[in-house]
Amino acid sequence: MNEHYTPAVLASLATKLADRDRRLLRLVWTHKVLTSHQLLRLCFDDPSTARHRLVALHRLGVLDRFRPKPPTGSAPWHYVLGEPGAAALAQEDGVDLPAFGYRQDRALSIAYSQRLAHTVGVNQVFADLYSTARHKPGCSLDTWWPENRCADTWGKHVRPDAYGRWRENGGILDFFLEYDTGTETLDRVAAKLSGYASLAATTRIVTPVLFLTSTPRREKSLHARLQQRATQLAVPTAISVEVCNWLPHDRQDARLSLIELAQHWPHLGPEPKEGSE
Repeated sequence: MNEHYTPAVLASLATKLADRDRRLLRLVWTHKVLTSHQLLRLCFDDPSTARHRLVALHRLGVLDRFRPKPPTGSAPWHYVLGEPGAAALAQEDGVDLPAFGYRQDRALSIAYSQRLAHTVGVNQVFADLYSTARHKPGCSLDTWWPENRCADTWGKHVRPDAYGRWRENGGILDFFLEYDTGTETLDRVAAKLSGYASLAATTRIVTPVLFLTSTPRREKSLHARLQQRATQLAVPTAISVEVCNWLPHDRQDARLSLIELAQHWPHLGPEPKEGSE
């Protein structure tokens, strides 16, 4: 145990953290960085409550924060786990701080990473789906694995930005997410399907790959490339610029929701896996 986090210190900190606070800290740790807007969607129902609680958690030190400077306009606060927050989660897990794997410099390094926008974008997909499940009866995001967990599990074949399982009114869709920022060539993006075909051949489980891209123009161009590759490799894909409306590779119009994709590809079945946040 770090000498700064004696049992007395941790006990005092524990009295200041509600169950929702602990869930929030765990989400921030799992996803590396979450914005104030994302945390509102994930954990709160009222913007004023969210704002005041995030300020309080920052003052406690359990959350660190930074605000990027975009080319135009302003950015929301971006939150990462603070060292006292890591100590609290480590105590929950029954390990000391080094074993928990937290280092403050690493936690804050995302602020200067070239992948910050990409990470925040992927986390926005998670926040949108999680929020929908919170507020829409019959829906749940049963599983969400971030990029690092996907790499640990399937890195020999593919490195998706996330893996998810969406459940709605009895239907289930497992999917891989590819978050396309437009920096790679269309051919390079489409070539990723070879890895997914290899994974499907190895596991005998075919899982759709969803490409969330940056602009309608990029979507149109990439859809044409995916049509050809997906058909050749028998890997179902869909593309969109927003989370709720997807265009499958085997259609030219009539966009579908996530659960409608499951109905569109009825031969697909979910792989049994443990749940996640």
